[in-house]
Amino acid sequence: MLETGTKAPDFTLTDKDGSEVSLSDFRGKKVVLYFYPRDNTPGCTRQACAFASAYEEFKTIGAAVIGISKDSVSSHQRFAEKHSLPFVLLSDPELKAIQAYDVWKEKKNYGKVSMGVVRSTYIIDENGVIEKTMPKVKPDTNAAEILAYLKGNGNE
Repeated sequence: MLETGTKAPDFTLTDKDGSEVSLSDFRGKKVVLYFYPRDNTPGCTRQACAFASAYEEFKTIGAAVIGISKDSVSSHQRFAEKHSLPFVLLSDPELKAIQAYDVWKEKKNYGKVSMGVVRSTYIIDENGVIEKTMPKVKPDTNAAEILAYLKGNGNE
């Protein structure tokens, strides 16, 4: 994970609608940047749906939500439509942001070792600086923990 207090690496990736989106587009807003392994898997779906359920609260406190995985644009589009996901989903098949944010790691599953995205979240402040890092988050509680953190900081 990158360190808190460091400048968040900028990136430009394609969203579920085929538009290019850069982190710098969100300057002046808090950004909840979450990395997840794969569209339509049980944990990733629960996590995305939790963010969708809390989306209006995130908007109310002025925070943008961005999900990133290495899935394709068309996969993101189907995932967003199937689960009514109102926030930005970015496709990173070349692992540009995933590696820049140090979430591409060796994973062990049933004794098999492979490389993959470790479910992680960054909160980036209005000036593009990493305010909080959340490694190895739980899909069911991640959105609620972030909301509690943001509200506890006195953000409007």
